[in-house]
Amino acid sequence: QVQLVESGGDSVQSGGSLRLSCTASGLTIDDYAVGWFRQAPGKEREGVSCISRSARSTAYSSSVEGRFTISKDITSNIVYLQMNYLKPEDAAMYYCAAVRGINSATYYFSRPQLFNNWGQGTQVAVSS
Repeated sequence: QVQLVESGGDSVQSGGSLRLSCTASGLTIDDYAVGWFRQAPGKEREGVSCISRSARSTAYSSSVEGRFTISKDITSNIVYLQMNYLKPEDAAMYYCAAVRGINSATYYFSRPQLFNNWGQGTQVAVSS
């Protein structure tokens, strides 16, 4: 049974940092592209970042590029999202998702409908 469990969400002040974790079971993350998505109240879900199967390519939304970093720990089967210089507009529920397929981050980042394994989310709050 495939399971993705997010953790690391918290309440921080603007300018602070958090590291989110997506712990996978029932799948091996080097066979999957993994993405992070977020959804704030009253807003549509948006893609934040994606990492390819091999972890050699990554993709970021323009709103987080340069502040967030996605990475994979193959040994632990965990995908991380390091979030620095957090802004109030980063506050949202963050979800990780995985899809098995080609070795490309940008391909799947532009096709979020292809992700077929989702976690339950972890909440991030940022105060100004």
